Amino acid sequence: MAVSVPVIFNNGKTCPVIGLGTWKSKPGEVTQAVKDAIDVGYRHIDCAHIYGNEKEVGEALAAKFAEGVVKREDLFITSKLWCTHHRPDLVEGAARTSLRNLGLEYLDLYLIHWPQAYKEDGELFPQEDGKTQYSDVDYVATWCAMESLVELGLAKSIGISNFNKSQIERVLAVAKIKPVVNQIEVHPYLNQQKLFDFCKSHDIAVTAYSPLGSPDRPWAKPGDPQLLQDPRLQAIADRYNKTVAQLLIRYAIDRGMIVIPKSVTKARIQQNFNVFDFKLAPEDVAAVAALECNGRLCSMSDTDHPHYPFHDEF
Repeated sequence: MAVSVPVIFNNGKTCPVIGLGTWKSKPGEVTQAVKDAIDVGYRHIDCAHIYGNEKEVGEALAAKFAEGVVKREDLFITSKLWCTHHRPDLVEGAARTSLRNLGLEYLDLYLIHWPQAYKEDGELFPQEDGKTQYSDVDYVATWCAMESLVELGLAKSIGISNFNKSQIERVLAVAKIKPVVNQIEVHPYLNQQKLFDFCKSHDIAVTAYSPLGSPDRPWAKPGDPQLLQDPRLQAIADRYNKTVAQLLIRYAIDRGMIVIPKSVTKARIQQNFNVFDFKLAPEDVAAVAALECNGRLCSMSDTDHPHYPFHDEF
């Protein structure tokens, strides 16, 4: 039987290898989903300010603390700095807002959500004439402000999300505290092997978001490929007597990644956690990886931003 072994960060702290994703979880559903996840055995919850549901996540955490099901130190809670708060003087306040909404005194992990900065002091997606309004703040300056959160005790670890190779190199060149993780989209249609290998070479862990292909992504079009319905994946899953979702989660774990599948359905939350009684054979890992087609599903639309991360090869 494969065992759930936590991923060890470059600062010596550990992170549960599987977490509950909360992107697109509606405020009316996410509280129960987080409660169910904790009852099932999840100890890692992935959040972000832009998801708009951190207060409801906080209500679930408070309920489970009050019930004595878990203590704060049993859980690993991640949040993320949104693009409108990249200016160094705004970073601490943004972190404190997430902490207040979550009802916590510290975060286990705080990430820069995207490398590109947006215009401050307004909407979360500032628009003018139908175009997103950008800020000229450099994410390197933002990173230096992130480091102060560790010194203040507001975050145990800090990291990045959606950063490419050259952007990581720029952060590493100035970092007093190395990023512990890069959270990126990873699934068989976008297996990110080159970026994963690069991160690994610098002792930066990788968290795989959208591991199931985000079938409920708002911009999905009829006829778009559906990862969970791919017959090639179904054939492999059937051999293990597992669902395609379980296969995809195990695929990330067997590659050495942290994985954060999202669900608000208790049965699926339970099912997604039941992935520690099997391990993929190397030839099956290779067969899943062979589905790579540069099939990015979450690309943002900031292609004219100087810090847009997906122009580079990886």
